[in-house]
Formats: sequence, C-alpha cells, structure tokens
Amino acid sequence: MILVYTGNGKGKTSASVGQTIRALGQGFVVAFGQFMKRADQAGEQKILSSLLKERFHAEGKGFLTRPDQFAEHREASLQLLLWATHQLEDVDMLVLDEALYALKTGLLHEEELRSLVDQARTQEAHLVLSGRDCPQWLTDAADTVTEMTEIKHHYAQGIPAQRGIEF
Repeated sequence: MILVYTGNGKGKTSASVGQTIRALGQGFVVAFGQFMKRADQAGEQKILSSLLKERFHAEGKGFLTRPDQFAEHREASLQLLLWATHQLEDVDMLVLDEALYALKTGLLHEEELRSLVDQARTQEAHLVLSGRDCPQWLTDAADTVTEMTEIKHHYAQGIPAQRGIEF
C-alpha cells in the first residue's frame, strides 16, 4: 500500500512514526528515512535509530532556506533516495518523512518519486510518505491519503517550537 500523510497541520511525522511502531509490532521489517532533517535533531530520531539501527537514515541539511544551499540539499536528497531504493529490496515497509517537502522544493523530482512508488508496488512493500502539498498525481496513486488540518497552533500565539512536541 501507498500511504500519505499531508496537510498544513501538525502530526505528519508523528503519524509516520506511529505507523512504523504498529508495523514493527506486527513483525514487519521497516526502514525509516528523513529528508531535510539533520541527524540527532529530533526526539523521534533517537528512538528510531535505536529500534531500526542501519534501517534508519537522517542526514539531511535542514530545511532549505537559501537558494545557494540547493546543490548541497539536492545531493543529500539523492543520497537518501539511493538508500531508500536499496531498502525497498528487503523491507515490508519504507517510511520517507518530508518526502513531499523535498518534492515541492525540487530536491526530489517527480519522476524519482514516481519510480520509488512503482518500485514499492512491484516489491509489494508498503510505502509511507509525509509532507505538505501532496501533488494530485500522488493522491491518485496512493491507497490512503490523510490530510492534517491546522485549526489552532501555538506558533500563532508567539510560542516557539517545543522540545518533545516539534522536535
């Protein structure tokens, strides 16, 4: 199955981690990769790294904020894509957090992500993708798409990102 967690609301990564835990609990072999996020940046990385060992991969360069960073970020995205392609050969589920952000910013190209979707279907592996702005072609290709809708967020009240909540 192809599952997508998207939308402007909080919870896409949390849902992806929850899906990972559920699959592990059923004896699945799971790999989890994070686009954009640097290693040891977020709380879930410590747990996922401990549970998944070499099947956890996060060596992004952070979120793309300046055009002069594009080449470095694209290279990190291509490395994760290569890792993901190899993981699909041996896993029951591959989770790619922030794949849609990488797609939207051009760090991943549509044909690269389409190829990964096709490979997951061919290998009969579940593929979980997260990030904002799911393109229509992926909505059409996916089996399940969940949109997180923001109703209220503490940022709007001037409260910064909180340890254990956002990272």
